[in-house]
Amino acid sequence: MKKEIKREWFLDRYCGQQFAALVEDGKLAEFACEKEPRTSCVGNIYKGRVTNVLSGMNAAFIHCGLEKNCYLSMDESYTDCTKYDDATPEKADSRPLDLQIGDEIIVQVTKPPRGNKGAKVTTRLSFVGKTMIYLPNTDFLGISRKITDESTRETLLKTAENMRVSQDEGFIVRTQAPFATAKQLKTEAEFLKKLYLETLETAKTAPVGSVLYEDEDLPLRVLRDSYGEDISAFHVGDKELYERLLRLVKLRRDIPARKLIFYQGNRSMLREYGITPLLYGTASPIVPLDNGGDLVIEHTEAMTVIDVNTGSYVGENNLEETVFSVNLTAAKEIARQVRLRNIGGIVVVDFIDMVDEAHKEAVTVTLKTALSIDRAKCNVLPMSELCISQFTRKRLGRDTHSYLVKPCEHCEGKGYLHDDIFVITRLRADILDCFAEGHTAVLIELNEKIMELILDQEMFAKEMQGRWKDKKIYFVPHKTYKEDYFTVRGGDSDSLSLPAKALRLF
Repeated sequence: MKKEIKREWFLDRYCGQQFAALVEDGKLAEFACEKEPRTSCVGNIYKGRVTNVLSGMNAAFIHCGLEKNCYLSMDESYTDCTKYDDATPEKADSRPLDLQIGDEIIVQVTKPPRGNKGAKVTTRLSFVGKTMIYLPNTDFLGISRKITDESTRETLLKTAENMRVSQDEGFIVRTQAPFATAKQLKTEAEFLKKLYLETLETAKTAPVGSVLYEDEDLPLRVLRDSYGEDISAFHVGDKELYERLLRLVKLRRDIPARKLIFYQGNRSMLREYGITPLLYGTASPIVPLDNGGDLVIEHTEAMTVIDVNTGSYVGENNLEETVFSVNLTAAKEIARQVRLRNIGGIVVVDFIDMVDEAHKEAVTVTLKTALSIDRAKCNVLPMSELCISQFTRKRLGRDTHSYLVKPCEHCEGKGYLHDDIFVITRLRADILDCFAEGHTAVLIELNEKIMELILDQEMFAKEMQGRWKDKKIYFVPHKTYKEDYFTVRGGDSDSLSLPAKALRLF
């Protein structure tokens, strides 16, 4: 009998950021962070203008009001149907684009800008719901490959077909569709169609560069894309966010309100539940395996390279069996790590050399099986004679590594430091620990630039007006402190000794 996995989401907002962490059986499985208000452009629909057409690349560049012009493939056949589910196409059209410089078009961002590259866009719009994805200008019917029952697939595809008013539109049936009634599917489809019509109406008078439609922010996307029965709890660390999500849950009625739990502890929620150390572990290139082996994960411009090592594991029988055991464990952990770190693009894995062909095949099957639960589409190639495996994973937003660290300016980008926002979240958690221990005042010594960032953006304004309104916080800035270093000392308001240059917060 297959063991049921306990899944819990942890949602919080502070310091102008929104955080979401998924924990499966005590292990961190996914993490995401977004600025507030939302700044990610993925899923947004813009009114754009063609600025250049490159026939040699069969591509066009579109001005959408973003920092860099967006890239549009001229031979796109249909909307990126694997954006949210690994969908099997039932029908699809193929009509190449014909664009001229100066044309005004409506486009949707499918991939965020990376480095010197602008965002990737499509003219094949998609409006995402909990059970359906509506494709208003694409002749396409698809269904998630994770729906495996043939009779269920046939019924849902017929339902989607009946919802089409014309052959120019289509639907993708999402993984959660079997849990909805036919009436609920129809209601959601009609709602998505109304969103499209409103987008077209807005585009008539909107100037080029306008945002016509924005995808939902991080917590709402988590609720929308989560199974009602598979998730045991949604822990929420912010009162305002909890009340907002509770209203949505009661309105939709597809997730029991009892699963939405407001965290009322005095410490940082992510630290209290042991998520913070798990999260910071993703910034390390070395990942220990349960059997004593380890992985080394290195990011390059072209791909991500993962090396598998036996580490301290010596096995019990012979070298081949020892290596096989480490590689099997590594294959499962690699699938978890690419999902947790949100690694996209090409991934190359250097497994430990094996001689037995059956062992090579078993490791490849294990890797494929472990990757199959990932909501991002993965394609695994056969293992080479050198025991090197290659697979691709569809990019879904920023990788977790970029949230946590930034290039170190002191070594010309060869090393990394914790990103400013995560230095500040660590600082906030330490302050909460001091107050939870009964202290009424804290003295913080920190890097001068980090202090200025906290003050300029009023990072702790909400706490100072709420739970910290009767507390005292003092800053002592240092020009010589590294940006990710600070100390926090608690005490009583009257007895805490303060240096001459201590600055009272608010």
